[in-house]
Amino acid sequence: MSKAGQRVLSTLRQMIISGELPAGERLAEIPTAERLGVSRTPVRIAFRALEQEGLLTKLERRGYRVREVTPEEIGGAVEVRGVLEGLAARQAAERGLTPVQRDGLLQCLAEGDGLFAKGYVNEEDLEAYHDLNKRFHALIIEASGNPAIESALSRNEHLPFATVSSLTVDRNNLAAEYRRFNFAHLQHHAAFDAIDHRQGARAEGIMREHAQATLRYAETFAGRMEQTAERHVIGVE
Repeated sequence: MSKAGQRVLSTLRQMIISGELPAGERLAEIPTAERLGVSRTPVRIAFRALEQEGLLTKLERRGYRVREVTPEEIGGAVEVRGVLEGLAARQAAERGLTPVQRDGLLQCLAEGDGLFAKGYVNEEDLEAYHDLNKRFHALIIEASGNPAIESALSRNEHLPFATVSSLTVDRNNLAAEYRRFNFAHLQHHAAFDAIDHRQGARAEGIMREHAQATLRYAETFAGRMEQTAERHVIGVE
């Protein structure tokens, strides 16, 4: 996905999470493209990605609807992701990294170090982090040597926050986003250190905790969705 497409995807995801696009709202390509000041193509791609993430439901005729998601659904999906990625990290540690895998993980860490070294981030930095984050997680899954893990993760990706691709950026509070993503990056360092030193149990625990950090953010999102739904019911909005 292009940087422009990734920006549209992130914007729509944040609009859903904030309640600006509430559960049940119907979305169509042309009005959404006009609202964001972009062409229809990145909007179409973003809709498909958000459907895959479980934030949108495709309508029978045309368009999509913002899906109502419960905290229980999110919690279950993120818990499964943590178990699977923890298993991948443990098996990667037990197998040992190949030189190519090790270099790839170190490259991700070096790129992240460069992004966070200056003490703040902008939107372009977080887009770059989104890319290296996906590569880092994919390399750990590859290093596990267990294709069943990747298959199971794919089946789990239909719910919000169950995939590493579903990172959301609050553009109005980049200082808080710096702290959040820098903490995640430090967890990457810890996970790599455990895998590299063949410490399987430690690697598994770190990756499961890494997913739990996502769960805490996701629970906030679910609470916002419920509050928005309640306001619509009583006519506040």
